Amino acid sequence: MSRMSFFSSPFLLGFDEFEQRLDRLAKAADGYPPYNIERVAAEDGSETFLISIAVAGFGEDELEITLEDNQLLIRGRQSDDPKREFLHRGIAARQFQRSFLLAEAMLVEGAELRDGLLNVMIRRPNIEKVAKRIKIKSAN
Repeated sequence: MSRMSFFSSPFLLGFDEFEQRLDRLAKAADGYPPYNIERVAAEDGSETFLISIAVAGFGEDELEITLEDNQLLIRGRQSDDPKREFLHRGIAARQFQRSFLLAEAMLVEGAELRDGLLNVMIRRPNIEKVAKRIKIKSAN
């Protein structure tokens, strides 16, 4: 039995890739590492989003941020040092991948690692809405 989707409506054309991305994001939903998303609206109508991810114990060289087809991927890979002996290990040292689907025109402005938090700044500029009239040609 196939499932019905909101995107299967005949009025939504060309959204099949978007639906696939949403399905991929839903499958990747994991609680590690924890994160916050803040939104700051500017007076000019633009918005800035700040994604803060708790990455205690990760260094810059163990983190990777990529943008692929409007999908922001943040990966962390930490290797264990066999010389270290832990009596208790409460800080996770596992790999992770966090995905965020960005709307069109979103701009990733940069990232900063500070105090165990990876902060990624994303900006949505104020884009004017444009209406366009389409000329109808006669087939004759």
